[in-house]
Amino acid sequence: MKKILCALLVALSAITHANSTPTLNIYNWSEYLPDDVLAQFQQETGIHVNYSTYDSNETLYAKLKANPEAGYDIVVPSTYFVDRMIREKMLIPLDKTKLVHFNNLNPALLNKNFDPYNNYSIPYLSSSTGIAYNDNYFTKGSITRWTDLWQQRFSGQLLILDDVREVFSMALLSLNDSPNSTDPQQIANAYATLVTLLPNVKLFNDEAVKAIYIDDDATVGMAWSGDIYLANHANSHIQFVYPQDGYIIALDSIAIPKNAPHLANAYAFINFVLRADIAARISQATGYMSPNAAAVALLPAAIRNNPIIYPDQATLKRGIFQTDAKDASALYEKYLERLKIRA
Repeated sequence: MKKILCALLVALSAITHANSTPTLNIYNWSEYLPDDVLAQFQQETGIHVNYSTYDSNETLYAKLKANPEAGYDIVVPSTYFVDRMIREKMLIPLDKTKLVHFNNLNPALLNKNFDPYNNYSIPYLSSSTGIAYNDNYFTKGSITRWTDLWQQRFSGQLLILDDVREVFSMALLSLNDSPNSTDPQQIANAYATLVTLLPNVKLFNDEAVKAIYIDDDATVGMAWSGDIYLANHANSHIQFVYPQDGYIIALDSIAIPKNAPHLANAYAFINFVLRADIAARISQATGYMSPNAAAVALLPAAIRNNPIIYPDQATLKRGIFQTDAKDASALYEKYLERLKIRA
């Protein structure tokens, strides 16, 4: 009996210790938080992090919608999904009195239409969608617009991002329409023009874009700026173009889902990544633009002045933030599935 009692006490002690360990559950994009930064947060705070990743806003949204009690404390949706999740009451209002480093953020990236007073979201990283190409195969300066990708010289060569809004944004911009269009006829026209692009398409992919370009498995196509910034370091022949006919800017923001079980720990994490030194390391490691002005000031000049990650003001003016397509979202999805079946 004594042995059984001792065993029960040991088991109870282990359970009590496990339950008393501070915890944080993060759901984020893959390769969006460096391992060493995550390790430092855990070491400094004593908070154990359960870290999961997703590959699209649609995946994040569907998981939280299906299970509001999923237990995540931190999520990182893009602009148009912040908008949707606010409207559907999936996020909690933020108490900015608890955000001690909020003033580090660049005012130019605050108070956007999707969250006018940043009551629900904190800018984390910003990326842009443009054209990547390898100058071993294509002359520098010979690709400047989305419309160029329809040229016959690219037959069977293009990497197209497997992301519904990115694909249709490219097509809509090539037709001089808004990449945020909800007009069924404009979306149908975009689908029709994408069908004419299919002979040039080699593959749809959004999970291994960097590696595909580095390995020359594709030498031209769509890409996110951060992937190409890092790819260029591995292969200096890989170039990035901000298209003259416009491009999408994605601002990914930290938010706290409704029913988050570890609210205090979520605020601790947000304050940690808003620190200038931490935000600078995240930007440098991921290759994406930091909306943290104090962090940008700490970056090496070679990064601050790199036009892939930090384009000039004239280039930035051509960028367009995505907004929620609302009821048109299902139409976009239907056309993308139809397009991929034809590919």
